Amino acid sequence: MLLCVLGLVLIGLVMVYSASMVTALDSGVAASDYFTDQLIFAAVGVVMALVLWKVIPYRVWVGPIVWVIWGVAVALILATALSGHAEYGAQRWLSLGGFRIQPSEFCKIAFLLMAIRLLVDYRSGAVEFRASVVRAIIFIVVPLGVMYRTQSDLGTTVICAVGILAVMWLGGVPKKVILLIMGAGFLFGLYAIFGTGYRAGRMVFLNPWDDGEGGYGTGYNIIRSYYALSEGGIFGVGLGNSHEKFQYLFASESDFIFAVIGEELGLVGAMAVILLFFGVLLSGLSIAERSSDDIGSMIAGGCVVMLVFQAFLNIACVIGVFPTTGKPLPFISAGGSSMLSSFILLGLILSVSAAEPAPSIYEQRRADLRLVKQEGGSTARQSGRGSERSSSRGYRRSTASVRSARSLAFPSRR
Repeated sequence: MLLCVLGLVLIGLVMVYSASMVTALDSGVAASDYFTDQLIFAAVGVVMALVLWKVIPYRVWVGPIVWVIWGVAVALILATALSGHAEYGAQRWLSLGGFRIQPSEFCKIAFLLMAIRLLVDYRSGAVEFRASVVRAIIFIVVPLGVMYRTQSDLGTTVICAVGILAVMWLGGVPKKVILLIMGAGFLFGLYAIFGTGYRAGRMVFLNPWDDGEGGYGTGYNIIRSYYALSEGGIFGVGLGNSHEKFQYLFASESDFIFAVIGEELGLVGAMAVILLFFGVLLSGLSIAERSSDDIGSMIAGGCVVMLVFQAFLNIACVIGVFPTTGKPLPFISAGGSSMLSSFILLGLILSVSAAEPAPSIYEQRRADLRLVKQEGGSTARQSGRGSERSSSRGYRRSTASVRSARSLAFPSRR
């Protein structure tokens, strides 16, 4: 997990510097301005992940504090709706203390943890099924709907839905319920895409040259992405030699940075990024499988699925197999909110791996048998020294231990 994330962060830093230098110079700042900001956000993210990994037990996040986290997330959504900044036709940014953040990047984590808490309450019997459904609607569906409506953010809504479905799957929710929710989500997706004019226009990705303006309208950016990927070929045009980053390709340092990776590093570099994300997915699922309890499994599995799904969603948009959503590539795209939220997800996954797994009954039996053997050897040494009383006591201790071990290894049947 750590090696894969390290590789992604290093590739991201190099490619942000390469892809953003022209935009930075055109804006009147130093060519390394985006790179410097990205390096600072990465350093802060590493510290946050270390604290989550080494200091805070993962079970804390589904305790009473989850209600505070949920409340902060809802407050950020409402604040963005009332006084957020609009860019590129969407009001998704909020200024806090001189910094601009994208609250949806952090709200998706809050909703994931809340879903885990609601499922834990239901499975423990503290809340009945009907009450659990009502709580899920109030604490997850309604806030997601508000965020989708006010921020016009279908991408984050889909990412949250996939992460929550992963939690339900790992939490043992019946398949019929999961399929029912997936069907409802599919219908909502169709309505969100074809029921909104500008989203319906994004279906031009199927044939971007047929955008009504000869490829210079809504299909322009995806066409430039195709050019970048095709120019890169197998081995790329060389690091720093991208043509599309000269303000032909919009958001070349953020949402479409994968196209610049494909242009400069070629198919080899692009596949390396994809394989690193697969490494993150497999290691995260392995951590979830080895977790000592279901809470850890749901946290690690939900976080890694959410993280990697966002990565593949971004890549799918860049290569033209999915409509553009405007979601960044985790650990790679320029942007502080994306970098910090990605490291928070990483810290939560690692905190599950840091917990000692509960020993299985078979491991406990083996440990008991080793204890019997060790005590038996100690008794033999004492008897060799001529201490008949010690030998008798050792024999009695050994016999008692053997009986105890046998009772563990072979429980009585009734």
